[in-house]
Order: sequence, then C-alpha cells, then structure tokens
Amino acid sequence: MLRKSLALAALGLALGLSWAAGPAFAASTQEEPKDVHWSFEGPFGKFDKEQVQRGYKVYREVCSACHSMDLMYYRNLGQKGGPFFDPKYQNPNENPVVKSLAHDIQVKDIDQDTGDVISRPATPADKFLAPFPNEPAARASNGGALPPDLSVITRAREGGPAYIYSLLTGFKGPPSDMSLPAGKYYDPYFPGDLTSSMKPGMAGHKPPVGGAIGMPPPLADGKVTFDDGKPSTVNEEAYDVVAFLEWAAEPKAEERKQFGLGAMIYLLIFSGLLYASYKKLWKNIEH
Repeated sequence: MLRKSLALAALGLALGLSWAAGPAFAASTQEEPKDVHWSFEGPFGKFDKEQVQRGYKVYREVCSACHSMDLMYYRNLGQKGGPFFDPKYQNPNENPVVKSLAHDIQVKDIDQDTGDVISRPATPADKFLAPFPNEPAARASNGGALPPDLSVITRAREGGPAYIYSLLTGFKGPPSDMSLPAGKYYDPYFPGDLTSSMKPGMAGHKPPVGGAIGMPPPLADGKVTFDDGKPSTVNEEAYDVVAFLEWAAEPKAEERKQFGLGAMIYLLIFSGLLYASYKKLWKNIEH
C-alpha cells in the first residue's frame, strides 16, 4: 500500500513539474519521403539506361562540384549493366564513349621524368575526379559542412532513393516563425531539430518538421541540357540523378536479379524432380 502511495505521489509530482514548465516538444522530425515509382524496383526491375545516362550528366555538371564518388571509376560507366555499355566493347576501357567522357576531365598526375605534378586528361582507368583534395579543403569551401561521398548514398540513407529524391526536390523558404543562420537552408525532408531556430517570442511553439541543411538547392529548371531532348525540370533532374546514384550503389544489381531468377527456376525444377523420384521409389512401400 505504501509503495502504491509513493508511486502515485511521484506521478503527481512529475505532472506538476511538467505543467509548471509549460509545453515541451520532441525534436523535429522530417516528412515521409514522397511516393516515387522507379524502373529498377522489385525483383524484375531494370535500370532505364537513358535515364541513368541523364543522371550521370546531372552528377557531372552539378553534384560533382561538391560531392565525390570515391568508389567509382570511369570504366564502370561502360561495364555490363552500365549506362554506356556497348556489347561491341566487352572491355569497358576500350569503350569510345567512356574514353570521350573521361578525356573531358583533367586529373592530377606525376611526370615520370621530372617528378612534377601535372594535369592530364583522365582515362577510363581513373577514379571519378574528387572536387577537393582533402576533408579540410571540402569543409572550408562549404561553410564547415562536409559534403558526403555519393558512391553508396542511396543505401546509406534511410528511405533510399525516395529520400534522396524528396530531399533534392523539397527545398523551400523557412516558415515565418523560423530564423535560419546564414548558410543554412530549410528542407522538410531533412532530419533535424529546428527548436533553436525559432524566432524570439516563439518559445514553446512546436517547431516545424524538417531540418536546416548546409547545402543550397542544387537543382533548377534548365540547369542541365539533356542530349535526348528531355525537359530539364527540377523533378526530372532529381529523378534521373537518383537513378544514377542507385545504379552506382550496386552496378551489378541486374546481374544479381537475373542470377536469382535462374536459381529459383532451377530450384523449382529440382524440387519437382525430387518429388517425382520420391513418389516413384516409395509408391509400393507403406510408411
């Protein structure tokens, strides 16, 4: 009985302190990612090669200014399942399209005769060019924020491709009761706690969903000109670059799915043969 009384007293004290302190709100959360359909979804999904090609162009002309892709080589673009794969060139290093794409990019190298640092056109064997030589340089150019590497970004973020697409298309002006510091931008799909960004006099108001991100809106209508004449809107640019990033995160996804389908067919046939053998061998034996 004494324990019950103490528990009730403690509960009443907690409720009283809560009332005295005024309303309290949990940290802000982001909006649920948009519902987006992708051609690569499901066990039979495949990448739209033209879409992935457009996505590479968006990455190359926009995203690569700040974001690296350290796990990618230019030759990956021409490998089987890649956006520029050509069956005539089983060796992606010989693919003329990949050679041309790499040749347009200048990379650092060492002169073998003098030891001096030089610039040369990239080859398919080179890694994707990183925008900054090191982390301090990347932070210094981005107001202290470190742009994440995009090699496996669609697998590294909860929500996957839908989250990345929603983030890229979700930038908007901050709500009227918020005041963001310089170099920060409001995105309802970015996780964060906006309590500290509430304007004076708004203490106790529930902060909006979303967060303050250090990346300015990267996409804009007409920012990239697609070679196939596809309209270059923010939604299309985001849709295409996310498809490219999903392919980059698992370049052999289509091969894996094809192998899995073949394995399932084999197992079904094997199971049927095994059952038929079982019925044949044991049909006259009681058990």
